[in-house]
Amino acid sequence: MASVVVDRLSKCFRGPAGEQVRAVHELSLAIADKELLVLVGPSGCGKTTTLRLVAGLETPSTGTVAIDGQIVNSLPPQHRNIGMVFQQPALYPHLTVSENLAFGLKIRHVPKTEIQSRVKEAMEMLGLNGAVDRLPMALSGGERQRVALGRALVRRPGLLLLDEPLSNLDAPLRARMRSELHRLHERLGATFIYVTHDQDEAMALGGRIVVLHQGTLQQVDTPQALYARPASLFVAGFIGSPPMNLFTGKIIRQGEVAIFQENADNDALTLALERTAGSGLPQQRDVVLGLRPEAIALAAQTPATGHPPKIVARVERLEMRGPDTYAYVERGNRGFTARVPASAGIVPNQAIHLVFDLCHAHFFDPANGSRIAS
Repeated sequence: MASVVVDRLSKCFRGPAGEQVRAVHELSLAIADKELLVLVGPSGCGKTTTLRLVAGLETPSTGTVAIDGQIVNSLPPQHRNIGMVFQQPALYPHLTVSENLAFGLKIRHVPKTEIQSRVKEAMEMLGLNGAVDRLPMALSGGERQRVALGRALVRRPGLLLLDEPLSNLDAPLRARMRSELHRLHERLGATFIYVTHDQDEAMALGGRIVVLHQGTLQQVDTPQALYARPASLFVAGFIGSPPMNLFTGKIIRQGEVAIFQENADNDALTLALERTAGSGLPQQRDVVLGLRPEAIALAAQTPATGHPPKIVARVERLEMRGPDTYAYVERGNRGFTARVPASAGIVPNQAIHLVFDLCHAHFFDPANGSRIAS
């Protein structure tokens, strides 16, 4: 098995005009033995470069990579006890499934009986017994990806690196393969580092998730903590589907009551924050207020007791998601999203009354995007 520590890891490339392009900047992470860690972020954020640095396919500009306590910066990939699965399966088209699985072991001169044993074990584990003599062109997309995974597993690596291996599969197959990867991780007891740009996939797979943006670490946490307490504006907007609603404004005081006053030309939100998370913020503080769609609901859903802030907004479009519907609404010249029951019978262009649950409000610094404690 394997633990991994990356310490102040950076990687710069030379751009087309000779400029320095920073792919990864001062990244520090500790990945425990047998952990399933997910790297997530938009395209170009440095997640694949990070994976390649751990694999030894790229050389760090600065910083170190340590596997099981040994710094491996100068160690070639074949001596790092890793397996790697890429986005494209890249199977040998003229070899059968069993031959593809065995090829890497043969060139390493593993004994024939050991190769047969490992290939048989991998095929059983991945449900490929029915495809043993088939060529890649006769396999489905999911089967080809499982062969690519098996090719890495037969080496019995302590560390398995997966670079968006499910991105080319259709949605139902991706969901099934995610379940298979979970079972495989539990069965093997190996350390997995999984790269994806899909935050839904990251939330479904990761025990811990690393959020990257422009080569810089934004937050490392459990899926639940990332959703419930994002550390920055970027994480708040990236994690969650639909993303968090963000309103720019300031905190002012009216007597003993803290008020959020939105910066808007018309129909600006004015929300009382008394006895909510924002009531402790200083007066005249510029903030970005964040609310998940489930914290904005139809007024009729709220009990009669209390006086929650209510607004009127026009429904632009609706997105059905099983028992819930997400209403994309407009107020003034900006939009936001509320979660409403599918049974409410709301239609586009309808004016609806909404309430904000400010007990679940998040506050961020508009200058640097960091979370504000309140």
